This record gives sequence, C-alpha cells and structure tokens, in this order.
Amino acid sequence: MMIHHEASVAPIFKERRMIACWRPRWFLPALLVSCISPAMAHPHVWVKARAEMVYEPGGKLTGIRHFWTFDKGYSAFLVQGLDKNGDGRFSPEELQDLAKENTESLVEFDYFTVLKTNGKKQEFGIPRDYRMIYDTEGATLSYVLPLKSPSLTRTLSLEVYDPTLFISFALADNKDAVTLAGAPQGCATNISRPKNPEPDAQQAPPESFFETLTAASSFGTQFASKAIVACP
Repeated sequence: MMIHHEASVAPIFKERRMIACWRPRWFLPALLVSCISPAMAHPHVWVKARAEMVYEPGGKLTGIRHFWTFDKGYSAFLVQGLDKNGDGRFSPEELQDLAKENTESLVEFDYFTVLKTNGKKQEFGIPRDYRMIYDTEGATLSYVLPLKSPSLTRTLSLEVYDPTLFISFALADNKDAVTLAGAPQGCATNISRPKNPEPDAQQAPPESFFETLTAASSFGTQFASKAIVACP
C-alpha cells in the first residue's frame, strides 16, 4: 500500500472506523493501514526510546532530550516521498519539516511523557531542537522537551508510553537508555522494566476495548518502563 508523504503531516486524523483512529499526524501512514485491518491487535507502531536528562549548573533539571527510533516498517512509510534530490538517501535537512510537524503534534498527547520530580508531576514547555535522521535502524526523531519550571530535585521518575497502547514505547536495552547531562555528582539511575512489554496475544482485549481508550486512560502504564534517578 503506497501512501504519499503529505498524509504524514496532515492535520490529526480523528475519524473513528473499526478501531480508535485518532493519533498524531505523524502516525497517520501506519494508522491508515490499521484502519483497514481491524483484526490487527495493539500495538501498531513500535518505538525504541532513549532519554537524556538535562541539568543546568547548580543541579536544576531543565528538560529531557528524547531520541525515538521507529520500527523499520513504519519508518519506511514515514519517509516516503522525502528524497528531494533523488540520491537514494534521506538527509536530516530533507526530514526537517517532518521532524517539526511530528514534534509539534505531540502536545495533544503530553508528549507521551510522564516526569515526576520529588513525587510531583511536571509540566512541559515548547519543545525545541527537533531533528530526524534515517539510517539502517529506521527513522529517529530527537527533540528537547523543556520543563516549564526547572526543578532542583533529589529524585525523579520518567515514563514514556502511550496510554492507549496504539504505540509501544520501550526503553533501549543498553546503558544509554537514560543518561544524565550535567547532573550533580553522585546521581544514579535505575530502570525497571515490565514483565510483558505488550499484551499477550492470547489474552489481549478485543479491539472494541481499545476504541474506548483516550489520552487520559491508564491502560498503557502496565506496559511502561520506569527510570528512577536519585541524587545525593
């Protein structure tokens, strides 16, 4: 199924058909596939995530630098039609408009990010420094998500997930899954991962269940990894 690039940056597709079909504009190509294949189980898109916690001098946490690598199948849909110079490659410059649209669309989903400092949930400002690259691993979107109010924190927790599990986010398996930039000396990171990163194929809820879920749902939390950063 061929889908022209403009679909990936079109306004959010909110029509509901056989399944819940509202998603950020950058998930539209995969969304169209899922909407004509209602028997498919959730999730429909897979993302390998890394995060860098950014601190300023004095120890205040100022934001998160996200790196999200999409599965190869979705990545191929995402970049269709963007090889503007016809050289068979997708440069960051060719993907810049897409990176901008992708990042800006995430505000409606609170960036799929739950950050708590000293137990208090944080609000985010306008993302910046968005960029997308495409290589053998797939398409990777990166951007900085600033806190509205930088926080001097001793402990923080970070979860990245889709409450409706249309997208499956998984923290990278290596030591770079969550890193610290400019953190006070002595800070340590611990990551806990779910026993099952997505529903068991034999016990997954029916598609009608997912139709009822919204961005305020909590279903996806059970499949989310959690990073804890503790500082002295």
